[in-house]
Amino acid sequence: MPSSSTERAAPAPARAATAADKALEKLGLVRDIDLALHLPLRYEDETKVIAIAALHDGEVGQVEAVVSDSRIQFRPRRQLVVTLKDEHGDDLVLRFLHFYPSQQKTLAVGKRVRARGEARGGFFGLEMVHPSFKVVAPGTPLPSSLTPVYPSTVQLSQAVLRKAVAGGLARADLDEIVAPALLPPNLPTLREALRRLHEPAPGLDAEALEDRSHPAWQRLKFDELLAQQLSQLQAKREREAQRAPVFAAVRGGRHDALLRELPFRLTPAQRRVADEIARDLTRPVPMHRLLQGDVGSGKTVVAALAAGVAIDAGWQCALMAPTEILAEQHLKKLVGWLAPLGVTVAWLTGSRKGKARTKMMEQVASGEAALVVGTHAVIEEQVRFARLGLAIIDEQHRFGVTQRLALRAKLAESNASGQALEPHMLMMSATPIPRTLAMTLFADLDVSTIDELPPGRTPIETRLFADGKRDEVIARIRDEVGRGRQVYWVCPLVEASAALDLQNATETHQQLCEALPGRMIGLIHGRMPAAEKSAVMSLFSGGQIAVLVATTVIEVGVDVANASLMVVEHAERFGLSQLHQLRGRVGRGATASVCVLLYTGPLSDAAKARLKAMRETGDGFEISRRDLEIRGPGELLGARQSGAALLRFADPLTDEALLLEARRVAERLLETDAAAAERHIARWLGGRVHFLNA
Repeated sequence: MPSSSTERAAPAPARAATAADKALEKLGLVRDIDLALHLPLRYEDETKVIAIAALHDGEVGQVEAVVSDSRIQFRPRRQLVVTLKDEHGDDLVLRFLHFYPSQQKTLAVGKRVRARGEARGGFFGLEMVHPSFKVVAPGTPLPSSLTPVYPSTVQLSQAVLRKAVAGGLARADLDEIVAPALLPPNLPTLREALRRLHEPAPGLDAEALEDRSHPAWQRLKFDELLAQQLSQLQAKREREAQRAPVFAAVRGGRHDALLRELPFRLTPAQRRVADEIARDLTRPVPMHRLLQGDVGSGKTVVAALAAGVAIDAGWQCALMAPTEILAEQHLKKLVGWLAPLGVTVAWLTGSRKGKARTKMMEQVASGEAALVVGTHAVIEEQVRFARLGLAIIDEQHRFGVTQRLALRAKLAESNASGQALEPHMLMMSATPIPRTLAMTLFADLDVSTIDELPPGRTPIETRLFADGKRDEVIARIRDEVGRGRQVYWVCPLVEASAALDLQNATETHQQLCEALPGRMIGLIHGRMPAAEKSAVMSLFSGGQIAVLVATTVIEVGVDVANASLMVVEHAERFGLSQLHQLRGRVGRGATASVCVLLYTGPLSDAAKARLKAMRETGDGFEISRRDLEIRGPGELLGARQSGAALLRFADPLTDEALLLEARRVAERLLETDAAAAERHIARWLGGRVHFLNA
């Protein structure tokens, strides 16, 4: 999105970029508006000085005094020790454990110094360790505002960054873009808000500034949310102006035949979302829909029905999954459902080589393969489709922007008619997203939610055990296996690590082989060749392997109804969403199932919150909500932003009112002043717009 000339940084003089220039660019601070929007993490109050005698142990304060002694001491290690004496004759020691020779020269005897830091009671009285300081002349005026402390890097000092930000703030175009009548009431102008945040007066509430509740922060949050909503609503409108293949319904085709032949009845939720998708596919505009549902809610069969609609209409469908195990699970189900209906299915993964791969690619290019299932290999340059009309991406948050755009481009390259067509896109996620986050991250998508589980699924009981109770857990495994049930045991590492003292998969496999003689114990991890992984999974699915020791390669896509016990080793090391996915590998049959979370203390507050959530709820939406509370929305975003933060200032959980207001204003602004909408997006998002719309 082009930015206005007034928002670009002024052309630099012809000179080599300095280290500071490079450090600023690394922080993304290129335009003047970027610098103006680079906001402080916290503030230091340098607006007043106090007498040394007024300092108290543990308090932060600023003093001004003259250096009476400056020397390097070598006990217990080399350090610079400087003594200040103020006008009342009181002393304060400044201690530097790490210092440069220039600092010793700066802090020479007779220099007048302002030093700010935390006072501590030392052996010889009060001292400050590594205080901030500056040499001043007598009568040097104090700052009139709080001193901002900015996010920075090692290569960029606060002094240099403050100067750069002040310059950017002075030069940036901060004129109001949105008509005041559209803005929420009682908010300052953007210029006023930024002035208050960069140069807050001493009387301002520093706590309100730092916890982002101050009206100045509310204005910035609103503007940021407005830019994000404008960008995604604009993308949605642009997509509605594009053309896509129209899949006319074929009565009695594969879609209808699949519904008849399925060995189970769809739930009402599955029927509802399948109908929503089918309606989208009959429209000439590209579907861009997110299908979300909890673990085991039956998303794959909905995807199969959508594929049936595309194939009935004479188009190809591609389904892409992030791992070979997940892709292979989809392949087995889809082949089982669609092959009897005359559908040829191609299988493309990185491990498929030689003649078999060549044959599959020929089937895809000729159109003989109506359904293509695979991993990232599906979007490799040499893969050509005859008529790709529907792209399905499972676990969409694991794919980057470039990968999703590459899949969309497969239709453009396969379309010989000359008409610009976009494929229909169906993205699936087993990480249900709360409403406010869906409004924020996916305002450009239509969202379908499977909000019920198929009948016959049993609730999973979750239990927490300290790792000292491993023997009890193994005894429970012995009981389960004795009843003919199967067990997963998940470890975070494959082999022993010198860096992390975690129970690893190979050790656990050996331990369980010794504890359960006569039983087949399997081992699967990401370093194994694909054929070997596939063989192990086949043995487990067939019931020959009693206990499968695995890393998180089995996190998604594995469906073994006879598995009734899941053990997660070092559960405190896993994310909440990942733990919920792992738990979802059991409870897929009618047998009561248990998930055991083995943990090693001491636990961090976040780890305690994750384990508590797992014990208290099995609801994926509630799990997702708590995950947001613990970690924020970054993980649910996944690679949608290719690592770039979508929201720097606003929080979808706590700023829902501002989000709803931004949504209202965005719709109004796009209708009444498209040029203003463009300028607002350019100001806030710059070159990151395409990340939002992939």
